[in-house]
Amino acid sequence: MQSVRDRLEIILSRLANRAADEKVYVKQYAQAALAAADAADARQRAGVCLGPLDGVVVSIKDLFDVAGEPTRAGSATLAGAQPAAQDAAIVRRLRQAGAVILGKTNMTEFAFTAIGDNLHYGTPGNAADASLIPGGSSSGAGVAVGEGSSQISIGSDTGGSVRIPASLNGVVGFKPTARRVPLDGAFPLSATLDSIGPLARSVGDCAVADAIMAGEE
Repeated sequence: MQSVRDRLEIILSRLANRAADEKVYVKQYAQAALAAADAADARQRAGVCLGPLDGVVVSIKDLFDVAGEPTRAGSATLAGAQPAAQDAAIVRRLRQAGAVILGKTNMTEFAFTAIGDNLHYGTPGNAADASLIPGGSSSGAGVAVGEGSSQISIGSDTGGSVRIPASLNGVVGFKPTARRVPLDGAFPLSATLDSIGPLARSVGDCAVADAIMAGEE
């Protein structure tokens, strides 16, 4: 059985090979992810499991706070913003569930369009054909799952920003009811319509990620 570390190292090797033209991820947490993978493997050897996301490689959209760094929301104007004081609520819940957070995925600036383009950090190519648009605004999230560089990606959806890139990249995307998942630490587009939702290869994986982010048992 493949270890979490082995699976992660394969992904990191793929990303390193295209580092000069990386557009899917705008931030990678390689060392922290490797440490989390090792911890997940150690738990597995000890017969301990934190739940269905334990050891699963997850990426998060560039609008979620990670303690100690600015939240850019796809914009160059926020690159020098005040660093976040703490992780977004969903990031904390994912970590507590044992998820291995690989990095932040690219997005349309301020989540404004459904195309998935970004003039500051590049536009990720579609997972099926890099010459095609990825869809947005959770562009990198859709491509990451479609290409297999993360098992689950976390995006946000106000008017289709999870569902559009999921459909264009051949994966599953889920938009939960607004406010089902806490928005604390997520850069806002619409306070009344924003929802945080997962993208994955299966409905089951989306259901698991949604339940954990929503704080369900």
